[in-house]
Amino acid sequence: MAQTLAPEPSAPHAQARDWIEILQRYRHPDPARSVFEVFITLVPFVALWIAAWAALEVGYWLTLLITVPAAFFLVRLFLIQHDCGHGALFRKKRTNDWTGRALGVLTLTPYDAWRRAHATHHATHGSLEDRGTGDIDTLTVREYRALSPWRRFLYRAYRHPIVLFGIGPALLFVVQHRLPFSMLRGADWRIWASVMGTNAGLVLLGGLVVWLVGWEAFLAVQLPIVVVGSSVGVWLFYIQHQFEDTIWDEKPEWNVHEAALHGSSHYDLPGILPWLTAHIGVHHVHHLYSRIPYYNLPKVLRDFPELADVHRITLRESFKCVKLRLWDESRRRLVPLSEVAFA
Repeated sequence: MAQTLAPEPSAPHAQARDWIEILQRYRHPDPARSVFEVFITLVPFVALWIAAWAALEVGYWLTLLITVPAAFFLVRLFLIQHDCGHGALFRKKRTNDWTGRALGVLTLTPYDAWRRAHATHHATHGSLEDRGTGDIDTLTVREYRALSPWRRFLYRAYRHPIVLFGIGPALLFVVQHRLPFSMLRGADWRIWASVMGTNAGLVLLGGLVVWLVGWEAFLAVQLPIVVVGSSVGVWLFYIQHQFEDTIWDEKPEWNVHEAALHGSSHYDLPGILPWLTAHIGVHHVHHLYSRIPYYNLPKVLRDFPELADVHRITLRESFKCVKLRLWDESRRRLVPLSEVAFA
């Protein structure tokens, strides 16, 4: 279809919805490509893990250096699992699900429970009335002003970079995902089985590796990979939705298509980072049509370059987003605490 038939990205709600018809042609996965993508991510991850373990004989500084690229490959495995959760990586649901479940053991993520929570995130993102599932907690200025001093302190602590991108991500993947009560609320036995099955897989795989290399070497390699990988993953998720001109609305003004296109960013990363992060930076397109395999997202931007400029954030610009803590209803943008006067 000619590019001139594409709707303007700044168009009203109905035209944001019109992108769906255009984007659906990119939804079809190539099974051979998908298998290859899993292979070229899993094999380097395992190789880097072994290299980090072998480097312990040289010095722990070398092990730590190697765990950084290993952590990025772990992030890529999680994002492949993420595509499985959307039914985007393979044509058959069963293939997507069992690939996702297997990868969930490596990413410390119970696949079925996470998929359920993430589907809620996609269905409700940008709705002020539906916050709380699969989101980073974000208060409005009015809500923050109504808090007690103690509750304000807790919110500021939660949104502090050390907690949000350091302590919090590691606790989320290592501890909370072992029994994620927020994901299990109202869940049937299959979701519980997902959590328990992932935990059992972790015990078996971890026990095997500990038997092969010893528990000290296992922790020396695995912990920095998990800490760095989880922090990178949460950072990516943060930048995808926590930027100044994102949108939040109350119903009935909230519109799922508008929230997808204009409440998600295009995180334009340099060099090899788009590949390592499975092009998740093209997040506005992903949210608008989540069934597109990640390796097709760059094709969308090439065919419709006007989408590349929608809420584009560079790596350098993204660091400014860290200070944004509250949604200002009157100015309709995320603002830092320093811009808000409190009674």
